[in-house]
Amino acid sequence: MRTTVGIIGAGPAGLLLARLLHNAGIDSVVLESRDRGYVEQRQRAGILEQGTVDVLRAAGAGARMDREGLRHDGIELRFARRRHRIDFPALTGGRSVMVYAQTEVCKDLIALQLKEGGPLLFEAEALAVEGADTDSPRVRFRHEGREDVLECAYVVGCDGFWGVARKAIPEELTQVFERTYPFGWLGILADVPPSHDELVYARHDRGFALLSMRSPVVSRLYLQVPEGTDAGSWSDEEIWDELERRFETDDDWRLARGPITAKSVTPMRSHVHEPMRHGRLFLAGDAAHIVPPTGAKGLNLAVGDVVTFARALAHREGTGSDALLDTYSQTCLRRVWQAERFSYEMTTLLHRSPGATPFEDRIQLARLERLASARAAEQDLAEGYTGFPLE
Repeated sequence: MRTTVGIIGAGPAGLLLARLLHNAGIDSVVLESRDRGYVEQRQRAGILEQGTVDVLRAAGAGARMDREGLRHDGIELRFARRRHRIDFPALTGGRSVMVYAQTEVCKDLIALQLKEGGPLLFEAEALAVEGADTDSPRVRFRHEGREDVLECAYVVGCDGFWGVARKAIPEELTQVFERTYPFGWLGILADVPPSHDELVYARHDRGFALLSMRSPVVSRLYLQVPEGTDAGSWSDEEIWDELERRFETDDDWRLARGPITAKSVTPMRSHVHEPMRHGRLFLAGDAAHIVPPTGAKGLNLAVGDVVTFARALAHREGTGSDALLDTYSQTCLRRVWQAERFSYEMTTLLHRSPGATPFEDRIQLARLERLASARAAEQDLAEGYTGFPLE
């Protein structure tokens, strides 16, 4: 099998890249190790930055998102029983975010790829990337019980942190930067309408809490818990009781309860792999970088990566110049590190570390007071949350 771009992974990054290349008249093949049902059901982030929304619309993949997604023009910060709203459009010149689950993005892009695009092979496990530093890289993969080879001009690894693509970059050429946090998020899905019409980020002496949503009738909520917590060790009643404590305010706001349909614990870490390119192998999304979920950046960073690659390859096809491909890693990493900074700042602003001192608690509160009283601080948060520009 032969193609111009071999794409490993049919998450939102790989699927969007295939769509962008199709629209540019460039052929591709997507290899996905899981079956279609798994890809369309796995639960991931649901906050789309303004730039991501614009890209999906321009790619012809935004119709259902615009019908069913929930536009949010701000978030609410809670601390010391107080509430403070950050108004995104007022602070950013009209930018906002969209609540639309990654599962739905994948469904939309899969439908488009199968209808209009190139081959999308499910249950096709990539085994190795070979010849990345040659003009003819290859992906060895297993599909329908036999091994095969995909010969490419370029390979893009959108196969996540545990995938094979990153392993094809020689270890002596790489640098890894990472941080692991001593806590995680206990997340629930609940069949109850959200208790607020925008996301609520709460800093409390007992730990962080987040009120989010999947739809007008399904709530998504999170609690900071110690690293290594077993989700099953928390009863439903204990979860709701703790959420109520952490969202407490001095007004009459109340948290609505409902049946919990899913529980899971998300670890918190930051990870960046440099470079994001080796020869004709390019890394995108979680294959190259991980951010803690506090800043809602993971999916959006992946979109930035594949947009950068698609533009660079279209430029080469149109001009014969490799200039943009040659600077892919540097271009992506500028945005990646700004997102890492933002996610780190949001995480340390709102989470209480084990053994935090009274001094550290007061610094957190002072940072939140600054956000509640200074437009410049609000604007910096709003610009970071709604998304850094795609270069």
